[in-house]
Amino acid sequence: MNQTYMKEKPILPLLLSMALPMVISMMVNSLYNIVDSYFVARISEEAMTALSLVYPIQNFITSVGVGFGIGINAAISFFLGAQDQKKADAAATQGLFLSVIHGIVLTVITIAVMPLFLQPFTKDVTVIQMGNAYSRIAFGFSIVISLEITWEKIFQAVGRMRVSMICMMSGCIFNIVLDPLLIFGIGPFPKMGIEGAALATGLGQVVTLVLYLAFYFTRPLPVKIHKSCHVDRAMAGRLYAVGIPATLNMALPSLLITALNGILSAYSQVYVVVLGIYYKLQTFLYLPANGIIQGMRPLIGYNYGAGETKRVHRLFADTLYLSLGIMLFGTVFCQLFPDSLIALFSSNPETIQAGGMALRIISLGFLVSSVSITSSGALEGLGKGTPSLLISLCRYTIIIIPAAFILSRIFGASGIWYAFGITEFATAVIAYMTYRRATIKN
Repeated sequence: MNQTYMKEKPILPLLLSMALPMVISMMVNSLYNIVDSYFVARISEEAMTALSLVYPIQNFITSVGVGFGIGINAAISFFLGAQDQKKADAAATQGLFLSVIHGIVLTVITIAVMPLFLQPFTKDVTVIQMGNAYSRIAFGFSIVISLEITWEKIFQAVGRMRVSMICMMSGCIFNIVLDPLLIFGIGPFPKMGIEGAALATGLGQVVTLVLYLAFYFTRPLPVKIHKSCHVDRAMAGRLYAVGIPATLNMALPSLLITALNGILSAYSQVYVVVLGIYYKLQTFLYLPANGIIQGMRPLIGYNYGAGETKRVHRLFADTLYLSLGIMLFGTVFCQLFPDSLIALFSSNPETIQAGGMALRIISLGFLVSSVSITSSGALEGLGKGTPSLLISLCRYTIIIIPAAFILSRIFGASGIWYAFGITEFATAVIAYMTYRRATIKN
């Protein structure tokens, strides 16, 4: 199948055609995150606290899948752009094989470590029991998650964004519908509480994976998955060279949330809940922005492989402008309605007041964060995983954790919210300089 349209069509219409299906599916994914948390919050505030504490490990599982998937995506796009069909097929085949191994390892490790992980952050026995109950079921689907994300990145690498949108949206919608049925025991369904939320999530991921397989076998792709897999060290090295930094990029928020939970828990469990709510709400902005970047990534990889350097830089610029538009909307909304947003997840006046203040402060950094996320995504598309990792390290560890610790000693818990904005401004400068330095020779 001819993929030359990736280097021939006008850039903005091409980018929109690739990105809009991903933005739509990311919006549905965001809705799932909100709805899932909304129903869990209806169980009790302890349940919402448990979900907030489990989130970093849950995010880490997804991060491994997405990070390695980005490595597969970048390799396939590059080889298709360079007209090397054999290596494009090898990247897809080996990527799937290695993803199965990742899923098995993650299932064993995460379920085993969870009881120990929760103890430093809460002494509430109910919260710990709920966290363990949720994670045992949710983490049992790690292999499904790993495979589902790998197929997603393979379809995206060859420009099948609408198929990816259909599969992802179907899984999310299935999850949204199943959530209240399994949590509250509506109709013939058992009342499972927080375990029902975990099971609904896992079954939604199964639906997504099954649909990807159905599309693969009924609508041939420009890349083929071979039944036998000989792991070539050079190819595996290429996948991991992008996949490991991309995984760390995705996993760093988990490290950040864990560190901030440790600082916030010294003040009040209310702030732990607020941080968990914020990370659910911010998906409404960062997931759609990520959808645009997902549309950009294979285009940049293909054009880079084809030697179309000017198109690479234009793709970066147009993606940045679109991300800025999303972040501007989010900033205005969080400034105008912060308390109402927090009230979706808590009826506790103290939580609503603390959360509203946090949203007003954190949202001041949304606009400038567009530079960092666009630069990081572009570098991944170019196969430059290490510079992309540098940006994320600044954004999620090197700057924000020391800033949060120091400012919390001066301003109390609210100092942590100020650390977000300071970090975004500093990282934006570093991100743009890193992107320019990495691409100056091109």
